[in-house]
Amino acid sequence: MEASQAADQQPDNYLYQYAANLLASGKSSTEVERLLMLKGLAADDASAMVGELENPVQDVRKAQAKKDMLYGGLWCVGGLALTLADVGFVFWGAILFGGIQFIKGVTNLK
Repeated sequence: MEASQAADQQPDNYLYQYAANLLASGKSSTEVERLLMLKGLAADDASAMVGELENPVQDVRKAQAKKDMLYGGLWCVGGLALTLADVGFVFWGAILFGGIQFIKGVTNLK
């Protein structure tokens, strides 16, 4: 690849990363398209870029939500099990942390 081609691709990589970060942070696709157009990208190109990124970003978001549900459930159940086993302590921190993490995962799983 020539140096001029690498320099031409650099802005595209930056814009892809910028758009992916905006989508991952919860911005709507129309808002991301608008922000890309403000950066100088044509409307058709912005729409195509957002279209390419929506599914992968959504997949990553769902995978993280499932992990939150799994680990939150494990913390909560583990804390409850140890508390009910009467080891002399109430593991309210683990129960609370796990419950919050589990609920966070459920709400993010859309």
